[in-house]
Amino acid sequence: MLPHLGLPELLIILVIVLLIFGAKRLPEIGRSFGKTISSFKKGMKEAQQEESEEEKKEEKT
Repeated sequence: MLPHLGLPELLIILVIVLLIFGAKRLPEIGRSFGKTISSFKKGMKEAQQEESEEEKKEEKT
């Protein structure tokens, strides 16, 4: 399990990420990450809807 991350640890991680990727690529990476999360959430909702539809069909028969 991950230990609790405080502000100093998060700042160190941010500095390392800035050094690795550079300031110009960070917005692009953030956009890509946001699209990935929204796509994942959409997929989860669709799976739940399909599952509930299947349950309703099974209840009718």
